[in-house]
Amino acid sequence: MITSVNPDNYCILNTGGGAWAFASLASQLSRALWVDVADDAREYNYLLLADQQNIPDNNRLFIPFSSMELAADKRALARVFLENSVPIPDTHLFESIEDAKQFANINNHLSWCLKFPTGCGASGHRMLLAETMIPDSWPHPLIVQEFVHMQQPEVYRLYAAGGEIFGWVARRFPNGATTSPWVAHARGARYELAGIAPQEAVAVGRSALIATGLLGFFGCVDLIFHPSGKWVVLEVGTDGMFNHVDRNLELPALELEIQSRIAESFWGRLGDFRPWGTKWHIRPTST
Repeated sequence: MITSVNPDNYCILNTGGGAWAFASLASQLSRALWVDVADDAREYNYLLLADQQNIPDNNRLFIPFSSMELAADKRALARVFLENSVPIPDTHLFESIEDAKQFANINNHLSWCLKFPTGCGASGHRMLLAETMIPDSWPHPLIVQEFVHMQQPEVYRLYAAGGEIFGWVARRFPNGATTSPWVAHARGARYELAGIAPQEAVAVGRSALIATGLLGFFGCVDLIFHPSGKWVVLEVGTDGMFNHVDRNLELPALELEIQSRIAESFWGRLGDFRPWGTKWHIRPTST
């Protein structure tokens, strides 16, 4: 139960082994939200990282911990999307690589990929072929998803904060660059403004963000346009514990909009008080 609007009672919680990986984002969020980065939980927390025993209850967290867990595991995402009728590429879970290969062989009218369930930036993903091998340490069940071939590989992204969806962008490889089947920033793809989001894409994205509990807080959703003529969801992302939403967009206006909308969403859950006054701006470093 939040009992005050004193900024000293709120924080960006980033502590424990691995906190260094979130340090840059923690500093950015601190200035955007006008709260400190802290090693110990306070009354209300924007959780990035903490030891398991020090994670606050959900009523003291801005982004629900359950949503962080979903965003970090593509198997859990697949189950939630299927349970909530969120449109996604044809997706299946298997207990063994042999079962996965047999399925792909029977359904060879489509291409199939094996997704590493807890990776980011498409790390570990591979096409599912007869010769595909995986290490014994690969997490089970295996997630097998229809691979959609595109003449120009591209993935679209929507953002959400405080119940509102914004920021339609496309992720593509620059002209002349080496491409990859996986359209990830880490593999050389870059973000571009994509105009006005189609209503169908917004509706599908909204359904994914609602299913994962992120719509009212902060998150993003990646989509592709399927050959069937429909928008489908690949995954959602959010900040905290396991991953964070990429901020290095090289789109300054959108980067600022993301910060301002997160700040409004964070403080909007606490009442009418805003530490920055009447119009949001980045907290000066001297404050």
